[in-house]
Amino acid sequence: MEKKVREALEKIKPSLQAHGGDVELVEVTSDGVVKVRLTGACGGCPLSQMTLSMGIEKSLKEEIPEIKKVKAV
Repeated sequence: MEKKVREALEKIKPSLQAHGGDVELVEVTSDGVVKVRLTGACGGCPLSQMTLSMGIEKSLKEEIPEIKKVKAV
């Protein structure tokens, strides 16, 4: 599943990078939790939680239904 997550994140990255941010995969747990690190402008942005849940998590769950949650670490 980690490979699928990496591929899905590559599709999301350009829109984050266009705003000066980025996302890095930290871990995919066996129970379907994806841990990511928001970097660049996303790291300190007050809207980063919305980006995480409404953008990254939504996109990943649509592409990979086995994902239960996406967490920033």
